[in-house]
Amino acid sequence: MILETNRLILRRLTEEDFDAWTAVLGDPEVMYAYEHGFSPEEVRQWIERQQERYAKDGFGLWALIEKTSGQLIGDCGITLQDWNGREVPEIGYHLRRDRWRQGFAIEAAAACREYGFHTLNFPELFSIIRDNNHPSQRVALRNGMALRGSFVKHYQGVDMPHLVFSVKRGWAG
Repeated sequence: MILETNRLILRRLTEEDFDAWTAVLGDPEVMYAYEHGFSPEEVRQWIERQQERYAKDGFGLWALIEKTSGQLIGDCGITLQDWNGREVPEIGYHLRRDRWRQGFAIEAAAACREYGFHTLNFPELFSIIRDNNHPSQRVALRNGMALRGSFVKHYQGVDMPHLVFSVKRGWAG
């Protein structure tokens, strides 16, 4: 276990999560910001990429386990992302569709914010969000972040405008 909140346990993703994680990332509605649901091979690569991040950086996107059901309902964590030629620590999250609008994303993101500031000692944390992903933008704002900029990311031949939010250590929310 990496983190625990009132309703969630955050732990490393493992190969044993493949089936449950395929159900999440394979859902085109969950992955609409990516323009498609992920194939089983893309899900396998996702898990491997997180495991590489755990080994290299000591952090990544962690499995969200709902305490009451014991089910994997999403992921949340911190990854290093490029923004304007610099590597920034980003809080990211994905949630199973049947768990949307229940406060799980902000609960996990707030725990990751505190972990990023107090355990990883980052002075500022970011969320880089597609411009049409309004629910994730609301999570970023509720997590104390403010809009800092924008850019266009090129992914699978599609130009995707993104907004960049951040919060600095010492934020009093």
